[in-house]
Amino acid sequence: MADFIEELKWRGMLQDMTPGLEEHLKKGMAAAYLGFDPTADSLHIGHMVGVMTLVHFQRAGHKPFALVGGATGMIGDPSFKSAERNLLDKETLDHNVASIQNQLAKFLNFGAESPNKAELVNNFDWMSGFSFLDFIRDVGKYITVNYMMAKDSVKRRLEEGSGLSFTEFSYQLIQGYDFFHLWKNRNCSIQLGGSDQWGNIVTGTELIRKMAGGEAFALTVPLITKADGSKFGKTEGGNVWLDPEKTSPYAFYQFWLNVSDDDAAKYLRIFTTLDRESILALEEEHRAAPHLRALQKELAKQVTLLVHGEKELETAVKASDILFGKTSLEDLSGLDERTFLQVFEGVPVLEISQETYDGLDQVTDLLAFDKFVLPSKGEARKMIQGGGLSINKEKLSDPSASVSFSLLQGKYLLIQKGKKNYFIVKVTPS
Repeated sequence: MADFIEELKWRGMLQDMTPGLEEHLKKGMAAAYLGFDPTADSLHIGHMVGVMTLVHFQRAGHKPFALVGGATGMIGDPSFKSAERNLLDKETLDHNVASIQNQLAKFLNFGAESPNKAELVNNFDWMSGFSFLDFIRDVGKYITVNYMMAKDSVKRRLEEGSGLSFTEFSYQLIQGYDFFHLWKNRNCSIQLGGSDQWGNIVTGTELIRKMAGGEAFALTVPLITKADGSKFGKTEGGNVWLDPEKTSPYAFYQFWLNVSDDDAAKYLRIFTTLDRESILALEEEHRAAPHLRALQKELAKQVTLLVHGEKELETAVKASDILFGKTSLEDLSGLDERTFLQVFEGVPVLEISQETYDGLDQVTDLLAFDKFVLPSKGEARKMIQGGGLSINKEKLSDPSASVSFSLLQGKYLLIQKGKKNYFIVKVTPS
């Protein structure tokens, strides 16, 4: 059985923990929970630090609970947020909760046979029956306003002048009660979270101490940033989602493939389950030949495999290889339209009708059409004879060849001029 705390330490995943936690974990199987805010129907890679914390907790022989905030999601956590969130209705929240559960099943073992199987809980199940009067009488009396006001997340909002509604102010009390409920009913003695959650988590330990004289523990992981200090997990297009409909496996793979050397070494520790020896060996390999980008390739492989599976990983790798000429017509044809267009994002596109396409006689007519690829048929002829043109990754050799190419996805031709210049012809219905 791995040592959970030591595992987090060498991976750079430990920020703070309450005294006595290490000794508590050595007594046998313990239970911990991590909360997920169901404001969307998918997790994004910013959530993965917490998810991987649960993964390591379970691998160390302990029992993980994933709590989705069906109740707290109706309020919105104010922790280090500059404005109040939009509130979601129950139907939307239920859909989001179900989607998140499906994603978590890729990381955690929910199998009934395992004594430390993961379980998903929804705080709506115990909070929905709580009346306001009961809550402020039975729970609110244990935590003072002074205690709640002292939290950094609250002070920051007040100091910025944007204010804090009573709804948001009550969030830490409700999250604290979640911890008490799981401690009392599910023997869950540890709450995990990001470093921005420390205040909310220790409110829970305080409630457990005051309401029942019990002992509970907190552990937080650092908020991840990039080597240049900028926020992790964001691109120009927004969040990098785990849902393949929101972020395609190809775009997901590319995100990890394009991180810096320093970030790749750090992220391998945080976002994969590779052991220390394997990671150190990869770092040594990278130092010997940094241009081969061994760290980035292994990182992209491991995380894409974990999130999307082997088939989608293979497609993403093939799609990535297309730009470097390491692919075949079969590989190109196997790409779905969305991935194909993402691979060639920004490439010039010429739209012609099916009737116009069918009317083209020789390949030089296609290449010189509207001066899209080359200015004239003569230039096209010379370049074909020089071996500098290909269509759908097949090199052209005969300038007088007919235009009889199979259309990718039934509508596209990929033309390559030289090594790096690509053009797309899109054939539309007449």
